[in-house]
Amino acid sequence: MRALIMSGGAGSRLNLGEKPLILINNRPMIRYVIDAFSGAGCEVVVATSPKTPMTRNWCRANGIDSYGAGGADYMTDMIETVQALEEKHPLFVSVSDIPCIDAEIITTIRHTYRESGKDACSTWVPSDIVKSCRGGLTYRTKIRDIEACPTGLNILQGNRIAEPQDELQLVLADPGLAINVNTRRDRTAAETFLNKQQKVTLTVCEDPTGTHRNTG
Repeated sequence: MRALIMSGGAGSRLNLGEKPLILINNRPMIRYVIDAFSGAGCEVVVATSPKTPMTRNWCRANGIDSYGAGGADYMTDMIETVQALEEKHPLFVSVSDIPCIDAEIITTIRHTYRESGKDACSTWVPSDIVKSCRGGLTYRTKIRDIEACPTGLNILQGNRIAEPQDELQLVLADPGLAINVNTRRDRTAAETFLNKQQKVTLTVCEDPTGTHRNTG
């Protein structure tokens, strides 16, 4: 399965240069995400934008496939890239600022998605875990009585990328997925988590009747 890593954001809140290249324990943040997907057997493509020219140069220097999207917004760039790649099959679409994911998490998501028979899969974490990892909360919703936040890691049908898709809403109680690096505090949380090499058992909750809202 192909993995598209969206890397067009400038990271203005961090003010540390291009967001995908921000160092986490002396490694570019995007490297952790790429390694996780590669470790799970995925073919990685990075979507950059005019805001992240150094990220595209970094991909080129490291032999990583990339596509330069227009930079209009996340959704437009995602659709443009998938269509340019002529992807017809399911693919992962992931943000580049979740450095604490690993191949095991990705394999779990892929397996659960395939078992569901759904067109798409969105991944979520319980909001109380997000609160323990960073100061602010993103969009929240109730999934099977669990208040959850999107992780920015989804599976979508490439041949229907611009359309609503019948989705599995998958809640994973994993603190690594809860660390989305948007502030310097988040960066410190990611470094601490990775230094501890924390391993947890995933708690899985499935909503079989969702419709994908593209909550990347």
